[in-house]
Amino acid sequence: MAPPRIARTFAAVNIGSFRISAMVAGVSETGEMVVLGSGHRAAQGVKRGYVTDMQAATYAVRDAVERAEKMANVAVKSVWIGASGAGLASQVAQVEVDIGGRRIEQDDVEHLLVSARDVIQPDGRMVLHAQPAHYTLDGADGVSDPKGLHAERLGVDIHVMLADGAPIRNITEAVQNAHLEVEAVVASPIAAGYACLSAEERELGVALVEFGGEVTNVSVYAAGMLLGLVTIPIGSGDITDAIASAFGIRRFQAERLKCVHGSAIASPADHREMIPVNAPGEEGSGPAARHADDKNRVPRAELVSVITAQLGRLMDEVSRALKGLGFTGQRGQLVVLTGGGAELAGLADYAQAALGKPVRVGKPSHVKGLPEAHATPGFSTLAGLVLYAAADPIDIRSIGPSYTLTFKYKGFALVDRLYRAVREYF
Repeated sequence: MAPPRIARTFAAVNIGSFRISAMVAGVSETGEMVVLGSGHRAAQGVKRGYVTDMQAATYAVRDAVERAEKMANVAVKSVWIGASGAGLASQVAQVEVDIGGRRIEQDDVEHLLVSARDVIQPDGRMVLHAQPAHYTLDGADGVSDPKGLHAERLGVDIHVMLADGAPIRNITEAVQNAHLEVEAVVASPIAAGYACLSAEERELGVALVEFGGEVTNVSVYAAGMLLGLVTIPIGSGDITDAIASAFGIRRFQAERLKCVHGSAIASPADHREMIPVNAPGEEGSGPAARHADDKNRVPRAELVSVITAQLGRLMDEVSRALKGLGFTGQRGQLVVLTGGGAELAGLADYAQAALGKPVRVGKPSHVKGLPEAHATPGFSTLAGLVLYAAADPIDIRSIGPSYTLTFKYKGFALVDRLYRAVREYF
């Protein structure tokens, strides 16, 4: 059977603290998203979502993109970028205009969206997204398209994603230095939500916890939109560091122990099981780990104890974030874990007991052809970026003949002028 013909292609780069990954995907003539190529490499020059070494970050981006290009046999010129740090913050702006009971036309909707720009208050920060979530007619919400309906008053809820300007400019410049144009910078909770959450979950209410390498983002969705976001400067890398400190071993050894033998759930057999610190073929190399036996093996129970101690700290922070975001009662039910840290064995069960809510692990579920190694929670944001690009959601900043400003960057040399323009319009 012949492969589906691709009508349009998209490329994305997710700049994480643990890995930098790239993907090339296309939308088939039947509307299906198909992955053409993907690649990743260890992150360089990035710390807790912030670029700390421009040259190293640029090299890592270029390397990841080249791997995806080689697999897809497609040359990439422009990309969509995912950002997980940069001081992300979310708010909802509301605006209403008088219609007078007549039939709503497209001009009325555009006038409403242009008016919504005046109520956005970025307080000197950069606006990454300003998108209509849903409309209201005379106070009744849940309207996806008001055109053709009658109402006395037409309103709209605008979801606004803010970020610190300088970190976003650094991320974008790192990509542009790799000879790539930047279509847009997308907050990782938005992208991950496209990949992991169903429309029904976003409508009923769900919390999305992105457990990244050095940052954990807690976001709450309800009524079809992201209502709030809290960033916690703790990630799975902190568990790795704790293991390295507890046993006196190298980080790469601690990461291997965590991934191969680690678990969030203890079992009675853990005290009897001894696990090797060194990888197969490396026996006898390097110093012995603390508390190890003569074969450089440590009790699995001690490893699990270190992991659960760090998870306890994280879950306390997540619980506080959820309460602060109002994720309680009937709407505060399901929690979805994603990100590379969510691949830890037993994490869903541990989080369910710690948070007192149903928890599931979210993986990319709306793309075809994703390699097995990339069909994991750690690549949710990357897959979500191409889904977001294909959806091409409305941004109120680019509506209207006198408002041509948009943050789909076409040459970041203009970013300072664009940033000044944003502060003027918003």
